[in-house]
Amino acid sequence: MAVERTAVNPVSWSVAWGFNQGEVVSGHTRTLYCSGQTAMDAEGKPQHEGDMAAQLALSLDNLEAVLGEAGMSLANLVRLNVYTTDVDRLFPHYGVLAARLGAAGVAPATTMLGVARLAVPGQLVELEGTAVA
Repeated sequence: MAVERTAVNPVSWSVAWGFNQGEVVSGHTRTLYCSGQTAMDAEGKPQHEGDMAAQLALSLDNLEAVLGEAGMSLANLVRLNVYTTDVDRLFPHYGVLAARLGAAGVAPATTMLGVARLAVPGQLVELEGTAVA
């Protein structure tokens, strides 16, 4: 059975920002819950201190790596939580994330949260996702 995704948007403003208010998913057989991904290299060392754009891009690369290891891609993402230590600083770079999601043809239900800090000092953004196949 193929996965069927139906956008739920009682209002339409969120679509311009690259996310749906909700998604009904049916027909899936596998669900992947991804831990938060940050700008860490393969050895677990933080990268790009102070560079929000670079950290966002690497965090997304790391999320894609987890998805890929499970035989999935960004196209399978149905939920995305974005945690940042500076919402105002993240917004100018949010297009990087939105463009990659758009290229994958998805607009997952998304929440962005400003937090006091992340687990690893110096990290500015963390991406946590749920994917279905």
